[in-house]
Amino acid sequence: MDQFTLNLIVVGFTFAIYIGIAIWARAGSTAEFYAAGQGVNPIMNGMATGADWMSAASFISMAGIIALAPVGGYTQSAFLMGWTGGYVLLAMLLAPYLRKFGKFTVPEFVGDRFYSKTARLVAVLCLIVISVTYVIGQMRGVGVTFSRFLEVSTDMGLYIGAAVVFAYAVLGGMKGITYTQVAQYIVLIIAYTIPAIFISLSLTGNFLPQLGLIGGYAPQGGEISMLAKLDQVVTELGFTAYTADTTNMFNMFLFTMALMIGTAGLPHVIVRFFTVPKVADARSSAGWALVFIALLYTVAPAVGAMARLNLTTTFWPGAKEGSALSAPALSLADIDSKPELSWINTWKATGLLEFSDKNGDGLIQYFNEPKAVADANKKLAEATKALADAPADADKTPLEAAVAEATTARDAALAEAKLGDKTLAELGFVGNEVTKVDNDIMVLANPEIAALPGWVVALVAAGGLAAALSTAAGLLLAISSAVSHDLIKGAINPNISEKGELLAARISMAFAIALATYLGLNPPGFAAQVVALAFGLAAATIFPVLMMGIFSKRVNTAGAITGMLAGLVFTSVYIFLYLGWFFIPGTNVYPNTPDQHFFGISPLSIGTIGAVVNFVVAYAVSMATKAPPQHVVDLVESIRVPKGAGKAVAH
Repeated sequence: MDQFTLNLIVVGFTFAIYIGIAIWARAGSTAEFYAAGQGVNPIMNGMATGADWMSAASFISMAGIIALAPVGGYTQSAFLMGWTGGYVLLAMLLAPYLRKFGKFTVPEFVGDRFYSKTARLVAVLCLIVISVTYVIGQMRGVGVTFSRFLEVSTDMGLYIGAAVVFAYAVLGGMKGITYTQVAQYIVLIIAYTIPAIFISLSLTGNFLPQLGLIGGYAPQGGEISMLAKLDQVVTELGFTAYTADTTNMFNMFLFTMALMIGTAGLPHVIVRFFTVPKVADARSSAGWALVFIALLYTVAPAVGAMARLNLTTTFWPGAKEGSALSAPALSLADIDSKPELSWINTWKATGLLEFSDKNGDGLIQYFNEPKAVADANKKLAEATKALADAPADADKTPLEAAVAEATTARDAALAEAKLGDKTLAELGFVGNEVTKVDNDIMVLANPEIAALPGWVVALVAAGGLAAALSTAAGLLLAISSAVSHDLIKGAINPNISEKGELLAARISMAFAIALATYLGLNPPGFAAQVVALAFGLAAATIFPVLMMGIFSKRVNTAGAITGMLAGLVFTSVYIFLYLGWFFIPGTNVYPNTPDQHFFGISPLSIGTIGAVVNFVVAYAVSMATKAPPQHVVDLVESIRVPKGAGKAVAH
């Protein structure tokens, strides 16, 4: 059976399961649509939370960004530390208290705690901005996965994915999504770990990838550790050592913190803890979610490292048992003729992997092109294009002179730049010939790079789609409930019937799916990067207002509203300055490069500063205005004190 047919069978089977569950678990009331009737078992809720949480960013992109990080893999481990640490914060500081409050949505809590419809509407605004930003990354992951495994365009992949989400999310609401996510978690965890086990056995002889990461490199008899081998190979090719320390610890700290408090402030994650029967179940659910998430997150570093090593040794066959340059690079003839290398041309067809034989030697040299060489090659390409585009009757003498000058400058740069003890000119290299390796292909291509069986490749396709679709559904439900429950019922039409509210929820979800699909066609970055922006926005808006709402009796309406708006505006503007206004390409004020970041703080890390701005503004405004009424103070006390607890008695 060919790979395409196998992919169709496995992916189609999983989709049939998801839609079948949605029909079985169709929501018949708003309570079931928003919170699954608050009757979900904590262990199942933990599993569903794991699927809701482990999105396309976790499954598809996280290992890729660790594997291909220009600054080395250690710096990108912040994704792992921040995302897992956030669940500890969520379990300890938010989940049980919000469940005790007993309502359906985060904006509803904000509105009641801060006794204001305006505060509720501001929370709705923040929630929609966060969720829409987050869902872009999921749709990007859907498009990437479909474009490869179902051999359709990225755009068509988005449309198919949107149709599937529409079928089970609009029909089933939170009840359908919850049980669908349980199935999706099973699919994605199997799909992620099985290839990792195969590859770990191949490279290190260890069954567990977690041990393989620190194990010996099997092709050289285990005499050198796998990580040491990876460092050796990538540094020989001019890249930063994979295990190199970060050069900006301050930014890494801010980024990790933004991911942690952003995790604890994500509305689509928080709402999962409204679905369990009791307060104790909310904390238990968070614990189980952490266990289920750890099954993937402890494997991800190994997947990233092994994928990078396999990719590099594919393009430099000599690196498997010796140094990278001890044998010629991979040839175009081998790529076109060897079945085990067919994945290279397949991924090239998607546009996510690009290479070209720049020096015409029939080989593809993959290395870190020095900046001076890259700049010289860029100028030469521009001069060559200008000459080629010139009208036939034009005087081409100046253009030819420019090409000659650029060629001389490029040759001089090649004669100066070195790989090992030889210059690029001596090696016959004119530039890096693997011009693009998208972060988002590393996990999906990993089984093919390692020449694993076809059924494993198909399973990874199903897992990637499960990860992206499960989180997309949760986000879309958060948007839908914010519009129907908090905006329409909470502000516009408080007397709307339950049937009318349920219809409004389904219509708003359909519109949210359409918007997410549109934005997914033009994402502002790869999946993990876009998702990280959403975390920054959550960190700067939702997390502070929830913390102050639960643990402070003094913060009032004015403080909460101004704090949320200050955090949202500050963080959004900083992000837009580097990534374009409203993510429109070409509208950025500054280039998104480390040397241009204020105080070295990247747009992905600014959420931590935004959270500080939120806290400071909220407290300052609250202290300058009237204290909350007594019934709100009593509400805060009732949320924080366990039900039925009596006062301490002195002895």
